[in-house]
Amino acid sequence: MAEAALDAVRRELREFPAAARELSVPLAVPYLDEPPTPLHFYRDWVCPNRPCIIRNALQHWPALQKWSFPYLRATVGSTEVSVAVTPDGYADAVRGNRFVMPAERRLPLSCVLDVLEGQAQHPGVLYVQKQCSNLPTELPQLLSDLEPHVPWASEALGKMPDAVNFWLGEAAAVTSLHKDHYENLYCVVSGEKRFLLHPPSDRPFIPYELYTPATYQLTQEGSFKMVDEEAMEKVPWIPLDPLAPDLARYPNYSQARALCCTVQAGEMLYLPALWFHHVQQSHGCIAVNYWYDMEYDLKYSYFQLLDSLTKASGLD
Repeated sequence: MAEAALDAVRRELREFPAAARELSVPLAVPYLDEPPTPLHFYRDWVCPNRPCIIRNALQHWPALQKWSFPYLRATVGSTEVSVAVTPDGYADAVRGNRFVMPAERRLPLSCVLDVLEGQAQHPGVLYVQKQCSNLPTELPQLLSDLEPHVPWASEALGKMPDAVNFWLGEAAAVTSLHKDHYENLYCVVSGEKRFLLHPPSDRPFIPYELYTPATYQLTQEGSFKMVDEEAMEKVPWIPLDPLAPDLARYPNYSQARALCCTVQAGEMLYLPALWFHHVQQSHGCIAVNYWYDMEYDLKYSYFQLLDSLTKASGLD
């Protein structure tokens, strides 16, 4: 009896993503030719939890014309920034039986630009990706080149962003599949970013496992070693690479349906809270994103229920 009930729950969970997709998930990420009004943004995109790419939202930013490597070198070249360093470009990702965080180094931005331009070498792969509002805290000289928030989004959401982040890295720097509790407005200033997205409703097909956390350490010889973070609890993370999924190990993922999109310079991606995303970039891509804390409303509670049922039923 109990086993039959559990099978019924699993069957419902497997059928749920397709039903949700049919109702509310677009086949491709839609484009808007101009920024929406606060009402349209809230009604058409935030409430239904749907992504979109917005064109002509940044054209008034001086950054769009000014942020070349020579400009950054002249303006903030001597400024030290936090840089994530990894042997393979994957920071905050599963490696073997560990969830590994990057080595963090403080480097003048000019050193990062030298590596990106091939004028210098540095062990591993570099990525300026410190996500605790690193733009105002580490590079305040650049703030006058853009807006401190996105006015129509701030009005729609009824709050200011929790963080404004600056991103600059090599093509080898990849963000592994994960989700955030933020409404994310991701603005590409130069180059391009490639996003692979899954709606929250695909959760039954996306595996999580618990991993011992570890951090890369860079040795004086320029090699990397993994050091366990023994004081930290195990970290739930997605072990799967959506670009080359191990379907023998994670067969359910074959039923998930990803949306892929490329965000070009001058475009802004609205990435709704709780959407799973995997990110690649062109070499030397420069981006800024605004994180607005999500509303912990009924939608959030429903997602938590979906997450708990997926774990409890053994679909993970």
